[in-house]
Amino acid sequence: MSITAPKGFRASGVAAGLKSTGAKDMALVVNDGPEHASATVFTANRCKANPILWSQEVVKDGIVRAVVLNSGGANCYTGAEGFQTTHAVAERTAAGLGIGAIDVVVCSTGLIGLKNDRDDLLAGVDGCAAALAEDGGQAAAEAIMTTDSVSKQVVVEGSGWSIGGMAKGAGMLAPQLATMLVVLTTDAKVTPAEADRALRAATRVSFDRLDSDGCMSTNDTVTLLASGASGITPSEADFTEALTRACTDLAMQLLADAEGADHEIAITVLNAASEDEAVEVGRSVARSNLFKAAVFGKDPNWGRVLASIGTTSAAFDPADLDVAMNGVWVCRASEPAESPELVDLSPREVSVTIDLKAGQERATVWTNDLTHAYVHENSAYSS
Repeated sequence: MSITAPKGFRASGVAAGLKSTGAKDMALVVNDGPEHASATVFTANRCKANPILWSQEVVKDGIVRAVVLNSGGANCYTGAEGFQTTHAVAERTAAGLGIGAIDVVVCSTGLIGLKNDRDDLLAGVDGCAAALAEDGGQAAAEAIMTTDSVSKQVVVEGSGWSIGGMAKGAGMLAPQLATMLVVLTTDAKVTPAEADRALRAATRVSFDRLDSDGCMSTNDTVTLLASGASGITPSEADFTEALTRACTDLAMQLLADAEGADHEIAITVLNAASEDEAVEVGRSVARSNLFKAAVFGKDPNWGRVLASIGTTSAAFDPADLDVAMNGVWVCRASEPAESPELVDLSPREVSVTIDLKAGQERATVWTNDLTHAYVHENSAYSS
């Protein structure tokens, strides 16, 4: 049931004709209350799509009653007409639900520069409103897919309350956040301020650490809706921990479905001077095409790891770095150590451990390998 597992939510997904395949392409998630607290984080890309520009204003008061989403077109760089289309979608959604448009978050995903047919979108909104159901989570999750091969959903249970979530994304996975749309729901009683703190803490160590190909989207949105329908108020620490688990689960599902990937790579940096420096080092390795291509070729080329570390501003001694791949310490003190032949890179999951020996902080960044299939898919997925 994903996003409709918590009490107080309905959802739907329908085909509005935006996709040439005839697949579902519009989704609606509604918070029936009794409370309507929310929090949202958006892409850090300065080039933002029209739905982001609209939704940034919607979320300012911490109240969101509905999220309407479409795949099949990003509605980004479509001019004033594109923004008017976003506004019209919010108005139509609000009218169908008997709420104000200023409480409707709008999300879009797909090709940049593509103008979606407004009449199709509005008809899709009507279809979504008519199809709303307490078991509509699966249809909604399917409707937001683009190059995704599977839908991404999660449910995390608390003590008498729960969190549900759905996500889409399979490429352009880079902070912040990833090329993705995420809707999270909870029936816990939380204030907008608590929801905001919890969501930012959760995304910081989950979606923001996912770096598939170093490309940042224009449409990323992660929205949390809280109905309070369970009547239970968890501690902020417990709620944040559960939300972090939900976000991490969805992030790993995004990674597993990364376009054309053969390997999922966890890069863990140990003993850094600060967490930020650990992230910087991990991200530098994650964005090395040379390293990612080596993993695709099942080559434990630790020299490419050290070369990537050297491009950062982190504190470390270039002559005293340790690197392990799948548990084999192939490099000690910046010199060859155990034989690379002991590293088995045939499994899909790959671990890289880097010891900077500069402090006590650590962080993990997740990425995937660079494959022929990735190049093919992203050369074929065009206007």
